Amino acid sequence: MSRVCQFCGRRTEVGNQIARRGLAKKKGGIGLKTTGITKRQFKPNIQWVRAAVGGHIARVRVCARCIKSGRISKTLPRGKTAATAAPA
Repeated sequence: MSRVCQFCGRRTEVGNQIARRGLAKKKGGIGLKTTGITKRQFKPNIQWVRAAVGGHIARVRVCARCIKSGRISKTLPRGKTAATAAPA
């Protein structure tokens, strides 16, 4: 199964990991030298969440950014109501 957010479409992206050695010129050295470049992956923080989607409850794969921003409305666990879930 792919690592994709079902709300914003966020997915795994690729980039480079660059290994350098030396001291920067502004710190008194002769500059940084690249000694190796390796491919790497940037993976989103995807979570399974029970959310209200289109009027009914479904389990969806959502990135943490969408959860934190309030883009989805999480539901309470089965058997719980708003009155019993809220602390007194």
